[in-house]
Amino acid sequence: MKTKLLLLAVFMALQVNAQLKNVVYMEGKQTLHGFGNAPKKPIKGKPGVLILPAWMGINDHTKEVATKLNELGYYSFVADIYGEGNYPTTPQQAGEKSGYFKNNPELYQKRIKAALDAFASIGVDKDNIVIIGYCFGGTGALEAVRGGMNVKGIVSFHGGLGKDASRPNGPVKPKVLILHGADDPYVPQKDIEQFQKEMRDGKADWQMIYYANAVHAFTEKENGTDNSKGAAYNEKADKRSWAHFLLFLDEIFGGK
Repeated sequence: MKTKLLLLAVFMALQVNAQLKNVVYMEGKQTLHGFGNAPKKPIKGKPGVLILPAWMGINDHTKEVATKLNELGYYSFVADIYGEGNYPTTPQQAGEKSGYFKNNPELYQKRIKAALDAFASIGVDKDNIVIIGYCFGGTGALEAVRGGMNVKGIVSFHGGLGKDASRPNGPVKPKVLILHGADDPYVPQKDIEQFQKEMRDGKADWQMIYYANAVHAFTEKENGTDNSKGAAYNEKADKRSWAHFLLFLDEIFGGK
């Protein structure tokens, strides 16, 4: 019985992901493979959500998020940051590769911009996009703001908030929503304070919501539920952050 249920779950996951289209695009000489689709019943204005994955790259979670957004009437696209031939297979590799882009934000911004351009190819209104990101991708969402990209808003789920102190704070035009684990050990208080100053200096329309008893990666079920590891799933924080995210989309796009 358990075997049948497992096979059914795998089949359903494949069916969900099969709804997304593999979109091949380029950034410089690097071939990239994103996943996206148009909703069957688009919301007025053809709004869309660009999804930036965590440090291991595109996974089932980000594809499931894209599919759920399609069902709600949004165009969706999961960005490929690393590119063909560069996908990490271990946490150590992921740390090295994500760290490279964090330390070279202008390159990270180029990969995000390339994903935005590819997203436009599936029919989304390029002037009606929100960027969201998970962990490493949450850092990328903020880099989209810092890079002055044409987006309506950004959302960071348990993302890194810091940047090099030598980089000046600039104007912040998109709305900003930070969804943060109150006990996240990977985001130091100094980064939180620096981020909040960046938002104030930029005269941003920003929100930062803390979730009790939540550490890093609280939306990722594969991390287990042991907070002592520093990264763990938290069901309440996952559900609450998704609800806050949908309210944010509704505020920007009107929900219809």
